[in-house]
Amino acid sequence: MSQKVAVLGTGKIGEALLSGMIRAGWAPADLLVTARRPERAEELRARHGVTPVTNPEAAKTADTLILTVKPQDMGALLDELAPHLPADRLVISGAAGIPTSFFEERLATGTPVVRVMTNTPALVDEAMSVISAGTHATEAHVAHAEEIFGAVGKTLRVPESQQDACTALSGSGPAYFFYLVEAMTDAGILLGLPRDKAHELIVQSAIGAAVMLRDSGEHPVKLRENVTSPAGTTINAIRELENHGVRAALIAALEAARDRSRELASGKKD
Repeated sequence: MSQKVAVLGTGKIGEALLSGMIRAGWAPADLLVTARRPERAEELRARHGVTPVTNPEAAKTADTLILTVKPQDMGALLDELAPHLPADRLVISGAAGIPTSFFEERLATGTPVVRVMTNTPALVDEAMSVISAGTHATEAHVAHAEEIFGAVGKTLRVPESQQDACTALSGSGPAYFFYLVEAMTDAGILLGLPRDKAHELIVQSAIGAAVMLRDSGEHPVKLRENVTSPAGTTINAIRELENHGVRAALIAALEAARDRSRELASGKKD
């Protein structure tokens, strides 16, 4: 933890990562940040005690660089970093859809690159971060990425060929749950409940169901069957979900997200 770590393009997720690292034992003096706006950089200094630097300074100084800019801005950032970045520095990319080869082609030969797809629950230390090694990344590099992202949730190693699928499931995944809660809240209002009570009922049900899925060891089918009595309320609701093709719609939605991740990797913008 005495190594210098720089977070480049520090937005909400980057700041959540910084905060988690500090709670996990990193010294703020060893954490560098860059931001597009100077006032944002000063805000991070005041809030966390970290050191604002420029992108070239981060490349020269940090042992590990975590790149959290938007995918469309990554090429320009690498052009700025490349002249200053020694090949022995670890580069961690948090950009959706961009393969490690994109970085390896633009940085010094032999630069270790690790690709990480995290998600917004990093803001509450419940992220799911999926980690893949590039061509030159060693076990030690991947373990270091796990240590960093483990500060804000769980980590999982996968081959890079599975990253697009993971982006569809967990990278975008929180949005699907928010969408479902939104729809269920509207249904509660239609059934006569005030919005605040419908919201509380659904959110706590979601939390309880998630904890059961995580801790019980039971298959989700078994957990669902435990709630589904013969000729009861739940089976009637499940029938309507099946009649409206909700399962098929979810599969199609995740396939669409995966395909878009592949398009981003190929450089397609629209």
